[in-house]
Parts: sequence; C-alpha cells; structure tokens
Amino acid sequence: MSMMFEELDYRPTPMGVLTLRRRRKPGTDTDIFEIKLGDEFLMSSAFTAAEIALADIGLASLTGSGLDVVVGGLGLGYTAQAALAHEKVGSLVVIDALPEVIEWHQAGLIPIGRELSADGRCRLVHGDFFKMATSTGGHLDPDASGRRFDAILVDIDHAPDNLLHPSHAVLYTAAGLQRLSEHLKPGGVFALWSNDPPDTAFTAVMESVFGAVTAHVVAFDNLNADEEVSNTVYVGTRIEEVA
Repeated sequence: MSMMFEELDYRPTPMGVLTLRRRRKPGTDTDIFEIKLGDEFLMSSAFTAAEIALADIGLASLTGSGLDVVVGGLGLGYTAQAALAHEKVGSLVVIDALPEVIEWHQAGLIPIGRELSADGRCRLVHGDFFKMATSTGGHLDPDASGRRFDAILVDIDHAPDNLLHPSHAVLYTAAGLQRLSEHLKPGGVFALWSNDPPDTAFTAVMESVFGAVTAHVVAFDNLNADEEVSNTVYVGTRIEEVA
C-alpha cells in the first residue's frame, strides 16, 4: 500500500517552484497525481473529463486517417492520451515549456508517461508553444519548418483572460489566432480548453479568424461528488482555401 501523501519531485523554475505530488484519495485505493506551480494547481488527475473532452471534441469533425495533431501543454498527459486513443491520429507533437514535466513523463513518475513514451506516434517537445505558434517564422515542429497540422489542441492557461504568464496574451488576440491558424491545414481544427464559462468576447475574437465557432460546455462532478462544475472547450475550423 502506498503512502497517503508523497512529494515525488520539487524543482525551482524561471516561472516558479514546480512540484509533482501523489496522494491517496481517502477511503479508496486510488492515487491522485497533482502538478503545482507555486501555489497554483496546473493539473490534477482527480479532474480529467475536460482534458479528455478537449481531444475528443477537437478531433470529432475530422475524417480520414494519418491525422497530424499538436497538443499545447503536456500536464499529466490526459489530452495527449485521449488524442492517441483515436486510431485516425497518425502523429502527435506535444509541446510543453517546462522540461521538468517532460522528464517526469519520460522517467515514469507520471503513470501516463510510460504509455506516451511507448507510442511511436507521439513526440514530447520542450518549447514555448506561444512563441512557436504566433511569432513570425515560428513553427510547431522543430524538425519540420513550415509543417501544417490537422488539429491544434491547447490546454495551458486557466482561461483566455486568466493567464499563467503575461507573454501568453498574444495568442488570444485576432492577430495571434491568425498566425496560429496558418499552422493548420485547410479544414484543420483549433480547440482550446478554458476553466471558465463561455466568454462571448473571446468567442467573437475567434469568429473573426475562424468564422463559425462553437463553445462546448463540459460538465463533471467535483471531487466530493456533491455538485456539478463545468469547463469550456472552444472549437474553430480553418476555412478551406479556394483554388
């Protein structure tokens, strides 16, 4: 039987102190893994419904096989795992700004890391997703400049107006989303997770780039199962290019 609480790793980073910890859910045989940055929770395995839904909703409209997908934000790996569960996904690039999180996965400290590392379709990349997606001349695959993707799934900030770092703000502007859209193939999908309810102002910004945009509300029980909470997944599709 494992201990009730264990700090698996502790790392100072330029963004703050990063910790990985495991705790036993009281009265169960379930271990909960958590990543914290300073005092903020980045990810908990107690709440995974929206992270999984990000992949499932983001990929739902895409057809064919051998799809090329990017996930911005590795965390505990649930979005990446859900994407790889779709047989139509041919390759997955997962980008994270924290090399420590990638190391935890590769070392097996995070359980899903073993599965991601064993899947030949998946590559974990250390990098600043926001710079890679929105800067002039940026690219999302360090090994293939100019490569375009069928889907870009992003789960990094808490919400479009609640950021982990001020430098992320560019993504949530029309100019930033336009640059991001250029990394998509025609008909490709951009999906974004948010902890907050649908934001009409941000939806309007997305619509200025992608046309029709859908904000999906993903509801799930909280840790005590005594009430329902919800997150949002925004989805926009790059308009097909006309020959």
